[in-house]
Amino acid sequence: MPTSNAVIARAAATPWQVAMEGGGHAWLGDEPVEKGGADTGPTPKQLLASALAMCTNVTVRMYAARKQWPLTGIEVLVDIDEDTPGTATFQRAITLHGALVASQRERLLQVAEACPVHKLLSGEIHIATTVDGATP
Repeated sequence: MPTSNAVIARAAATPWQVAMEGGGHAWLGDEPVEKGGADTGPTPKQLLASALAMCTNVTVRMYAARKQWPLTGIEVLVDIDEDTPGTATFQRAITLHGALVASQRERLLQVAEACPVHKLLSGEIHIATTVDGATP
């Protein structure tokens, strides 16, 4: 039984375009033109990076709001650097806006390190796959 985190991906209109849906939402992914796609949506790695960027952004904003700190904006840039095959480094740069003191900025960095997607990506990951009900 799928969880509330489940996403389904189906082949779509152009050669490498993928229509995805989950939680009542729909979006597209695609490959860039130079890889034979139509560039109609983010690549798989951009989607993965976006999960960490979004989670970091929301987690930091929620914490600052709860503390009533003067955070007026935040940008989170995430890039994935594949050092060697099978090994990746997520480069994350956070820009905080507002009249925050140094101790608040330091605490918000700690909060960013504890966002749920960061914890998930930092832990052990297993991928269980089935094809038409059969497992490899």
